[in-house]
Amino acid sequence: FACRSPACYRLAGPCGPFRVFRNQLPRWNDTYPEEPPPEEPPPGPAPAPPRRLGSGAALCRVCGCLGPRCCGRCRRAAYCGPEHQALDWRRGHRRSCGQHAAGDDSADSIPEHNEFLFPEYEILIEPEEPEFPADSTDDEQEAEETSKDTKEQEELRAAGTAAFQSLDEETLEAMAKHETEEEKIFQMFKKQVAAEPEQIIRYCRGGEGPLWVSGENRPEEKDIPNCICGAKRIFEFQIMPQLLNHLQVDSLGESIDWGTLVVYTCAESCSGGSEYLEEFIWKQDYSMGCT
Repeated sequence: FACRSPACYRLAGPCGPFRVFRNQLPRWNDTYPEEPPPEEPPPGPAPAPPRRLGSGAALCRVCGCLGPRCCGRCRRAAYCGPEHQALDWRRGHRRSCGQHAAGDDSADSIPEHNEFLFPEYEILIEPEEPEFPADSTDDEQEAEETSKDTKEQEELRAAGTAAFQSLDEETLEAMAKHETEEEKIFQMFKKQVAAEPEQIIRYCRGGEGPLWVSGENRPEEKDIPNCICGAKRIFEFQIMPQLLNHLQVDSLGESIDWGTLVVYTCAESCSGGSEYLEEFIWKQDYSMGCT
């Protein structure tokens, strides 16, 4: 879960405005059928969003959660709380409230609040293709590019020496080494992303670690809290920055942002029954030196 407000994005801390929860229902449960839905949609128009659960409980018009609260005027529009009722009233329910016949379902349809909710998509899961070893031509080209980059960096360092006369040689060498290592990490990230430009999630539970965008602000083992059951949390998946384009929040300086979001979950997959258990998420931003 994430707030899309820039004010919340500026919150301090490794998690920023993000919260991540885990729920592991058994195959036979009271919420979902035991068999997965067919991959091909049924013929005909798509069904309207459900307004009530099978038990008869109404659903909020804004978010689709349980809606025990209803509009005091038409007594038909359901809401999860006063915040969503006020939001829907400002966004159009004030005009449509009470104007529909008793059998008209349009008053109960869930409107699209694009400024409040993120758009929904289907996520396709595919294994990542292994990288093939580069041939000699690629090796020569990579060596030439590396040599060129090194030469450019040396020229830049030489040109900037005059501006850092007060710094000793050891400090300058440490700064240069840090910049070179930071650039190497970011270039590795870009190369991996270029192979799968539409990838929004990288999943590898218990295997190799995440693909970092920077050498800065990476968690140590002590930074990742244990699960409430006492077990350690391990890396499970990371959310890539490409998702920002699909969520329509890629306005520079006016929306949430991240380099990558890394999720750590209970190594023992402890069960919370039908409840949601909160896990740990780490937000890493791009380094200031990344280009």
